[in-house]
Amino acid sequence: MYDLTGFQRDLLYTIAGQDDPHGLAIKEELEDYYEKEIHHGRLYPNLDEIVDKGLVEKGELDQRTNYYTITARGRRELEARREWEDQYVGELFSDSE
Repeated sequence: MYDLTGFQRDLLYTIAGQDDPHGLAIKEELEDYYEKEIHHGRLYPNLDEIVDKGLVEKGELDQRTNYYTITARGRRELEARREWEDQYVGELFSDSE
C-alpha cells in the first residue's frame, strides 16, 4: 500500500465499498468526493496499475464495460492501512470523549 498514490488508495476504498462497480460508477463516486471531474486518462491507467499490483481484479460485463473487484490481497492491504491510521487518529474518533 505504501507504493500507491493517494488517488490509487481512494480507488481501492471506492471499489471495496461497492458491489463489482464498473469504471463509470467508480468515476462518479470519486467525482463526488473530489468535487471535480476525473478524466478517463487519469482513471483507467490508475485502475490498470492497481490491477497489475494484484489489489483488484478486472472482469468483463460486456465488450465495452469492465467491472472491478477487490482481491483478498487488496482487503489485507486496506485492513493494514486502517490499523496504521488508527495508531495516529483512532482516539480522535473513539466514543470515550
